[in-house]
Amino acid sequence: MNSNPMLHYEQTHHRRGIRLVAGIDEAGRGPLAGPVVAAAVMFEEGKFVDGVDDSKRLPPARREELFDEIMVNAAAAGIGIVESDQIDRLNILNATFLAMDRAVGALALRPTYLIIDGNRFRPGEATKGIPFVTVVGGDGLCFSVAAASIVAKVTRDRIMTKYDTEFPGFGFARHKGYGTVEHREAIARLGVCPIHRRTFTMKSGVRGGNACCVPLMEDGGLRTEDGRSERNRTSLRARPD
Repeated sequence: MNSNPMLHYEQTHHRRGIRLVAGIDEAGRGPLAGPVVAAAVMFEEGKFVDGVDDSKRLPPARREELFDEIMVNAAAAGIGIVESDQIDRLNILNATFLAMDRAVGALALRPTYLIIDGNRFRPGEATKGIPFVTVVGGDGLCFSVAAASIVAKVTRDRIMTKYDTEFPGFGFARHKGYGTVEHREAIARLGVCPIHRRTFTMKSGVRGGNACCVPLMEDGGLRTEDGRSERNRTSLRARPD
């Protein structure tokens, strides 16, 4: 048996006879533009891919390499996407739950247990009746969740790179829709485009006095790319890749 601590959660459930365990994570809750993307990944018992870790700890080139390895070695992998217009209708929390539900629904195998990054989850059509646990920081603690974080992040980055050619001038290929200075200045210069999230609260802070969409977390703080809330600030300083 592999003794890597990243396999602790999976092995705990395997010992209980639960074999079809899926790890779930998302990418893109905090950006000003583009979709939220979730991934669900399942591995056969004993399978491990060296180097898999929280996607935020990995450089883009390494994430791309691991994405391919994960997709080859996974027993099943599913991706769920919720676009910006639906985020506006649902709010980002509910849109994230929907993306996760869609990711599970896209799996070739129905899991019997879910390990979900974060502190809450609301089952939907595909996940109703499946037992689950939420793990804060799960993408750095649990192998299958870390794998899901990589799949979600790479998938979303590829989408934003494609949008960069469709909506030139915003720099989506570089900042992936996060609220960098470059992005805020582009909004001040060009206005918003169809993939910007309209319901994100307007905050001042763009050069020239224009307004910029800045996402708020439930505690009222601004959300950065690493998922932290920063309260009582007037500008968003997310870290692009």
